[in-house]
Amino acid sequence: MNIEEIMKAAQNVQAELQKAQASLDTIEVEGAAGGGMVKVKASAKGRIIGVSIDDSLMQPSEKQMLEDLIAAAFNDARAKADAISNQEMGKMTAGLPLPPGFKLPF
Repeated sequence: MNIEEIMKAAQNVQAELQKAQASLDTIEVEGAAGGGMVKVKASAKGRIIGVSIDDSLMQPSEKQMLEDLIAAAFNDARAKADAISNQEMGKMTAGLPLPPGFKLPF
């Protein structure tokens, strides 16, 4: 490959990467904790879309448990978002001759 072909290929990869990043923001995941009593909806890019809390947890005596469940639901949603993001980016880079361990985006 000459330098022009390499530059063109790099531009194509960059355009595909931008499309993939944009599509990740349209994929939704839901993290849950406490048997579904606390739910966090997020995009695969990690943007939080909404939080749902069961009414039974809205008592001052349940404050600490509620805080813990919210944190757990956020972490669950983030883990699911990361998994989908890695899966989608893996599809895009499947045919690229990248060295082992190299991750996109840079």
